[in-house]
Amino acid sequence: MAKKKAAKKVAKKAVKARKAAPKKSAPKKAVKKVARKAAKPAAPAKGKLVYSFGDGKAEGRADMKNLLGGKGANLAEMSNIGLPVPPGLTITTEVCTAYYKNGKQYPRELKGQVDAALTRVEKLVGAKFGDARMPLLVSVRSGARASMPGMMDTVLNLGLNDITVEALAKQSGNERFAWDSYRRFIQMYSNVVLDVGHEHFEELLEMHKEEHGLNLDTELKADDWKQIVAAYKKKVQQELGKPFPQDVRDQLWGAIGAVFSSWMNQRAITYRSLNNIPASWGTAVNVQAMVFGNMGETSCTGVAFTRDPSTGEKIYYGEYLINAQGEDVVAGIRTPQQLTKESRLKVGNDMPSMEESMPATFRQLVGVFKTLEKHYRDMQDIEFTVQQGKLWMLQTRSGKRTAKAAIKIAVDMVKEKLVSQGEAVMRVDPASLDQLLHPTPDPKAERKVIAKGLAASPGAASGKAVFTADEAEQLAGKGEAVILCRVETSPEDIHGMHAAKGILTARGGTTSHAAVVARGMGRPCVSGAGAIRIDHAAGKMTIGDLIVNKGDVITIDGSTGEVILGVMPMIEPQLSGDFGQLMVWADKLRKLKVRTNAETPADAETAVRFGCEGIGLCRTEHMFFDADRITAVREMILSHSVEGRKKALAKILPMQREDFVQLFKIMAGRPVTIRLLDPPLHEFLPKTDGDFDAVARGTGLSVAALKERKKALEETNPMLGHRGCRLGISFPEIYEMQARAIFEAAVQVSKAGGKPVEPEVMIPLVATKAEIDILKGKVDGVAAAVFKEQGKKVKYLVGTMIELPRAALRAADIAETAEFFSFGTNDLTQTTLGISRDDSALFMEDYLRAGIFERDPFVSIDQAGVGELVKLAAERGRSTRKDIKLGICGEHGGDPSSVRFCHNAGLDYVSCSPYRVPIARLAAAQAAISEEQASEA
Repeated sequence: MAKKKAAKKVAKKAVKARKAAPKKSAPKKAVKKVARKAAKPAAPAKGKLVYSFGDGKAEGRADMKNLLGGKGANLAEMSNIGLPVPPGLTITTEVCTAYYKNGKQYPRELKGQVDAALTRVEKLVGAKFGDARMPLLVSVRSGARASMPGMMDTVLNLGLNDITVEALAKQSGNERFAWDSYRRFIQMYSNVVLDVGHEHFEELLEMHKEEHGLNLDTELKADDWKQIVAAYKKKVQQELGKPFPQDVRDQLWGAIGAVFSSWMNQRAITYRSLNNIPASWGTAVNVQAMVFGNMGETSCTGVAFTRDPSTGEKIYYGEYLINAQGEDVVAGIRTPQQLTKESRLKVGNDMPSMEESMPATFRQLVGVFKTLEKHYRDMQDIEFTVQQGKLWMLQTRSGKRTAKAAIKIAVDMVKEKLVSQGEAVMRVDPASLDQLLHPTPDPKAERKVIAKGLAASPGAASGKAVFTADEAEQLAGKGEAVILCRVETSPEDIHGMHAAKGILTARGGTTSHAAVVARGMGRPCVSGAGAIRIDHAAGKMTIGDLIVNKGDVITIDGSTGEVILGVMPMIEPQLSGDFGQLMVWADKLRKLKVRTNAETPADAETAVRFGCEGIGLCRTEHMFFDADRITAVREMILSHSVEGRKKALAKILPMQREDFVQLFKIMAGRPVTIRLLDPPLHEFLPKTDGDFDAVARGTGLSVAALKERKKALEETNPMLGHRGCRLGISFPEIYEMQARAIFEAAVQVSKAGGKPVEPEVMIPLVATKAEIDILKGKVDGVAAAVFKEQGKKVKYLVGTMIELPRAALRAADIAETAEFFSFGTNDLTQTTLGISRDDSALFMEDYLRAGIFERDPFVSIDQAGVGELVKLAAERGRSTRKDIKLGICGEHGGDPSSVRFCHNAGLDYVSCSPYRVPIARLAAAQAAISEEQASEA
């Protein structure tokens, strides 16, 4: 308790210090103007575990997503606004949490509440669960608060058995439909609940079609399905030693248990890890009356988006299948048809669109699109079924979209007065911008197109063709770029999809599993490339006479649908238009400055183009590895004397000075923080006989003497050894040379005119005030000497990198000398947690799976531990020096959740890699808006 109080006290002081700090604040009125006040979520009713919906009303609503899951909350909302929703019930996420806490046991009240809600569904539908005359069939689906497409389990057509199938045939007047539904149920239930692999059933179905000369499932008659059902049931008996369950109540609870259990299946765990979804959230279960898209030519099922999820264009986008169920569309089993005539013509599909084949129902669907977009004020992803001409809505949710589409939709909706500028900024996931910030194929370059599919997820990628998810993960782990090529993907491929640079499938549409997941991950994807024949067992794919073997390099262009042989040259992205407009709004709202980590002119120029406001970390050691200077660096390190080191350093000085000249020119008056030499010397030492020969020629020493010197410099734990400011203490001539290079470059650029240069000299790995006192004195002495020699002064700061717990604890003392703090959270995480970043991969996955960490602390800052030290150091530093500049320059500077933390901790800036600058800018704006929303709530 005492620790919690202390933590709260530190957090309050940090916020207070930030507000008191003399820095430019965001335009608060602008934030208030665009920040939409968050509605207070509804509290769950005490003891209520099941919520009903349907018949134009519901016990839940949209803002109960945490309790009802996204699907359950939106089914309730659609019911409340009068859309045609099949009635059903939602078992809350709290039941899932209790289920796992209590050894997979349900709360005692659950069964009675489910029975009561199911009775209500029976009354609304006019059918009874398990009835021999008018049977009610239901679907059982998952529904987490965050969309996890395909990661958890679903069971359709539940309630069928040997008796109810006859009743369904009689009731519908369609015997084929009834037995088709029964075989679907047996296959799905057996796979999901009974753990009998789906391949057993697919093999039996293919054998039957082959024996009877049939190609498509739609060609099978009622008698065919009866034979297949008998074969399926026999297979279940063989595999399990007991018959397929006939009691519909047993079926229901088996499916509910399977959905809850699927929350912890491997693909769901992987997806949550990739998308930062806490395991503690749990999933809801939705039990809903079935409606049937497989009741003949006047029935269909489909998936639709109210805008194009790839481009953001305001056009209806989606696919449907006549005489089918929803699984057929998303699984890629049959090639779907387009929703609109325009999209049909665009992709060159000869099959009629829904707009053409079912015009009246399509017009009704368009009305629903408009209603939902206006109600939710966002692009919607919709699942629907048409049963004998009647439209039913099965789901709506905010649609997953590419970064390009997200930006266009957000900007367009501001123009349409659906959302404010602040809401538009909040609508775009900062991490998704990574999709836009990398090169795409040069349209002028020659491309050998070997196949064409659907442009399912934009962007492009080159890599070695692989044909299994495991191969993709293994090769990617070795640093290889790979393209995962599959007939179609399934949720079990999630780890390989994440590892791959791009995804190619031979089957499936633009709403198939591969397309949806790829768009969510930001991977380019080409789906439905029907000319490709993939043989994953043989490790090859064929396109006509051409064979592409595993390991051959291909390029996929997810914006055109092209599959190209070989590597394509790429061009830089254009970051104007809607992107530029969104970033203008973000910059107007954010408080945090955004700098970059850069030490080369190319990186610095890229960062300026992406909107950086200075360099927050220039790692001078990176400049030492160039071929024309590494020998001199090694001479300096291996020298036995000060004179020898100075001789070698004199060779490096002009090269280092020119590095800084280039950076100062590119930054054009923006601040540049330069870290003096930091890594342990062993990283620069010779490794080969050729290296030793080169150093021997430069120093005049023998190879044997140099090797002896190298041995003397070896350390047991160099990352905690002779590095950082400790080098400056032992070899002050190194830091003096670097300081001279900095100040001479600053004076040279300042004399040339233009904006004044103000370098910030950073001394790394300080643990005590004495260290920075000594080294700042050296830097100041060099500065005075250079300014006297050159007859010109420039302003500069000397500060330190806070990357040791002791430095954070003694920040008040250190701030007496240091004029700025830059938090090096890479090393601060290592030294606080006692975990090596280089070795953590060996066990980090175990820690994430066990819930010890919700995210890898080297990717997203450990706010409770490392973050607490940052806040403590910020508070103590400002207690000594009110105007001290505070920033962060570890890899966390480009992680959106870490940027939010830095905003809340009262830092002045974050610094990140060039390609993550726009991500940090957007995340900083969202942090400011969220803070304003919280203060208004």
